[in-house]
Amino acid sequence: MYMRLIQIMVNPEFEMQFQHFYQFTVIPELQNMEGCRLVNLIKSSNQPGEFISLTLWEKQHQAEQYVKSMVYKKLSEEVKPFLSQSSEWKIQLTDDLQLEYKPVIQQPTPKEYVVAVETDPSIPAPRSGHDLFVRIVSVKIQEGKLKEFKDIYSNEILPALKATKGCLYAFLSENLKEIDEFLSVSIWGSKAEADEYENTGMFDDLTKKIKHTFSHFYLWKMALEQEIKGKIQTSEDMKIDHYTMVTGKSLN
Repeated sequence: MYMRLIQIMVNPEFEMQFQHFYQFTVIPELQNMEGCRLVNLIKSSNQPGEFISLTLWEKQHQAEQYVKSMVYKKLSEEVKPFLSQSSEWKIQLTDDLQLEYKPVIQQPTPKEYVVAVETDPSIPAPRSGHDLFVRIVSVKIQEGKLKEFKDIYSNEILPALKATKGCLYAFLSENLKEIDEFLSVSIWGSKAEADEYENTGMFDDLTKKIKHTFSHFYLWKMALEQEIKGKIQTSEDMKIDHYTMVTGKSLN
């Protein structure tokens, strides 16, 4: 299975219109695309205006055909009015040779992953009146530990997640361009159930089972933090992002 994530920064003034556009324009179009199993729009809990379009496909080539299609090009044009403007500015010359400053539109950023293992082929979609909650944990793994990491995740972590109250679905995906980057994605019945999973220490216990496979730089950082009794932030830190599922459809 193949996953595409597209990060979309939306102008706060147009969030409701964008959600309506996704539900009534994007989802129906993707519903007709061969191989698409899931279409979900999720909204960041801590980054204003950040949305992610998460789609799952049977095969990579089916997603690539979609990206090359006129449908994708049409949707890419229609989404532009909802996009946020970056703090960066573009300098250009006008027709009368005057300098002009224009804000840069924050273009959607796609990322592509192959799904390594999953708990269950039945993927949940939002239910009326119930906001599902999504946790995305990104980690960097040592090149020589990739198989060991995937084996531990498949044999120990996924079964534990499946048995945890509130966890409806979980899977591990591997970045196609950066072979050491993995995403652990879990979908929960509610934010409270996901918070309970974290607060009870279960997440920390599961992390300990695989921490030795994390990148050498991350392990060095952890050792240094213990030595100096402080926190250090790096580009290879384990990152946990929380999202509310806004709208979507399971196409099993």
